[in-house]
This record gives sequence, structure tokens and C-alpha cells, in this order.
Amino acid sequence: MKSVGFVVAIALLTVPVGSGFAQSGAKSPGKATAAEDFPNRPLRYIVPFPPGGSTDIVARIVAAALSEGLGQQVVIDNRGGAGGTVGAELAAQATPDGYTIFACNIASLAVSPALYKKLNYDPVGGFAPIGLIGSTANALVVHPEVPAKTIAQFIALAKARPGKVNYASPGIGTSPQLTMEMFRTAAGIDLVHVPYKGAGPALVALMGGHVEAMVSTVPSFLGATRAGKIRMLGVTSTTRHPDLPDVPTIAESGMPGFEVISWQGLCTPAGVPQPVLARLRTALTSVLASPDTKKQLADQGMQPKALAAEKFAAFIRAERDKFAKVVKDAGIKPQ
Repeated sequence: MKSVGFVVAIALLTVPVGSGFAQSGAKSPGKATAAEDFPNRPLRYIVPFPPGGSTDIVARIVAAALSEGLGQQVVIDNRGGAGGTVGAELAAQATPDGYTIFACNIASLAVSPALYKKLNYDPVGGFAPIGLIGSTANALVVHPEVPAKTIAQFIALAKARPGKVNYASPGIGTSPQLTMEMFRTAAGIDLVHVPYKGAGPALVALMGGHVEAMVSTVPSFLGATRAGKIRMLGVTSTTRHPDLPDVPTIAESGMPGFEVISWQGLCTPAGVPQPVLARLRTALTSVLASPDTKKQLADQGMQPKALAAEKFAAFIRAERDKFAKVVKDAGIKPQ
């Protein structure tokens, strides 16, 4: 088995405004919103994937807590499609007044720039970060009828049936697809990719036996795993997940060095006035400091991970470079 010489870190980050990720003056809002009056109406929280996936689950936990903290309803707006780029484009083009927030993640800020020659949004300058939410490992799971109970057995099965074992993903160019492509390349196996519009529909297809395997975040698999509807073979972190101590890491299963950590952040369109950004940052900080919110996120397998502003900006640049290499090595042609 080849050793995997790369580490994909995907984290849900809280970062101070003005990190260099996006300057607040990138756009001029048609009408400035004074901090003391913000918010005076409901906020829209764009989630670039359908309901049911880990991005959606985490967003709903945060939205409920933000609603209480801000004194205004924070409404989830699921806009799935094209590996998260549909929702990202909508968020980037929204009026920069603070009333649209966005579940920014590795798909929209690092993977898509590697996969698409032209995006209808700027993944760097198009957004201003609000802050961190958390990070989680991915996991490789299979349908219960698949005759493989370990990573080694799954690899052996794929080698015995080249080009006949298929796997679902939340969409072309999503980090779960690239994670599986990294796994496929390192293991030396031939798998068939079946893309869906989000982790939720992909998981439904897996549980229904329409596909044999899937990679996504641990939170999106916890319920189905505990119910026996899917079988988890391994997690993509370098240490075992605290909620799944009996599930080995892929690294310890014959693929040393293999690591993928998923992340999700909270952003606004670039150009939101600094006082409003500060208000949103304060609200998110309070939400993430709440023991109740921490427990809800932990129950979903989410592990907080904070980075300073400068480190966040550097992290994003490094992730874009890293995924560009993964796309090239996997032979995926940018569209």
C-alpha cells in the first residue's frame, strides 16, 4: 500500500474581520446599516447544500442560537447544486448589509477554485469572514450488504471488481469526492463516481442500496451508523474520533499519513460595514461559547478549532494550492 504524502486540513473557523481574506471596502452597500440598528429584521443564512447533510445540520444549530442572541430570526436558505457554487454565488452577490450570511466551507473557498476555470464569484475577495464554527473528520462508509467490514477488505473487493464498485458524493468537485479520489489513488483501485446534489440525497441513495460506498463528514453519518443502516469502515483523521472509538482511522488501516479534516465557516458578502461585521462576530463568539451550543455541536461530531486572522488567510491559500494538486494528480480536468 502506498503511503499518502499529503494531508488535507479542512476546518470550521472563527476569524477576526480584516484578516486579509476580504476587505470590507470591496463593495459599497447601497444603504449603510448602523451598528446600533442592526439587526432590525430577519437574517438569511445561505447553506450551499440541501437539507440533511453535515453543513445543513451545523448551520441549523448555529442559526437557532444566533436567532436568540441577535433578537431576530435567522432563516436557513438551502441552495444546493454544483458542488456548493450555486449557494456561494448567491451569497457573494447579495446586498452587503449583514442580512445575508453564508455557510462558507472548503468546497466554495478551496475546492471549486481548483475545479472550475471560471467561477461567478470571487472565492477570496468576494466574502468577509465572520468566524469559526468547528471541524470534523470524514468517514468512509458502505451499505450493510457490501462484503467488507474493514478498509483492507474494501480495497480487496475493489481490486477484485475493478470499475464495478461505485461510490456516492454530494456532487462533482466536493471535498468528499476528492477525498475518495485521494483514497482511490493511494490504494490503487478503480471506483465509479456517482454524484448527487448534496450529502443528504447521496446518503439516501447509499441506505437504499443504489450505491455501495460514500465519503462524507462524521456528523452526517452518525444517525444512520447507530441505526445500522450503513457500516463505517474508517475515519480520515489521524486519531480515532472521540464519539467512535471502535472505528479505526484509515491511516492505521494500512494507509499511513492519510488525513482529511472537513471545515465550515460563517461569512458575509464582502463590503458589509465594519460595525455590522463586528456585531455578527460578537454574536457568533457568544454562540460558540455557550455550553449548550458546544454540546449540540459535539453531539454531531463537531470539534471547534480557532485560527487567528493571519493564519486563516494563509490556511485558505494553502488549501487552494493543495486541492489544485489533488485535482491534477487525480486527472480531473477543470471545467
